Amino acid sequence: MIIRNVNDKEFKKYGQVLKNYDCTEIIEKMKSTPLPEDVIYEPSIKELEELAIAKELQDREYGELPIQIGYCNGNNYMLNAVEYHRSSEINIAATDLILLIGSQQDIEDDYSYDTSKIEAFKVPAGTAIEVYATTLHYAPCNVNEEGFRCVVVLPRDTNSPLENKVEKSGEDALLFARNKWLIGHKDTDLGDQGAFIGLVGENISIK
Repeated sequence: MIIRNVNDKEFKKYGQVLKNYDCTEIIEKMKSTPLPEDVIYEPSIKELEELAIAKELQDREYGELPIQIGYCNGNNYMLNAVEYHRSSEINIAATDLILLIGSQQDIEDDYSYDTSKIEAFKVPAGTAIEVYATTLHYAPCNVNEEGFRCVVVLPRDTNSPLENKVEKSGEDALLFARNKWLIGHKDTDLGDQGAFIGLVGENISIK
């Protein structure tokens, strides 16, 4: 699989690199966050949300809407699923990492998605990016055996549990958590968790 860089022009349809932020402090804080053998996601971490960059991201990237700052850390080489939100997501790479991404516009009328359309992009350590709302994404992947650490910034309460049960029809079948629409692969246990299984083709591995 070709692995491009987020600084390449091919990334522009999926997001943009954010240039005018000092990420030094938040990346230093990330060094003390867990790095498990699998993947851990924590949507809201008080110590990260108290940093100066949090107010700057809230004001400049989300137009003063309330945000949450957490992390996705661990070891992963597989696609497993794709998700999208109704809002952009900000990622700050505390280590080198790879994102497997695609376009919401390529989801079929039956809400299946062909994994052969997925593209891979390396996010170098220290890089902040905006991932557009229409960009399909999921957990990052390793660049090396040391694992990855990634800051995840989203509108407040995104990815928290739904309060109301929705009828599993049409796009509503994909609604997996607050502001989170998910399409899983049959080779995972996501179906047992109530996720819509609609990825067609190989469960992509970057190994």
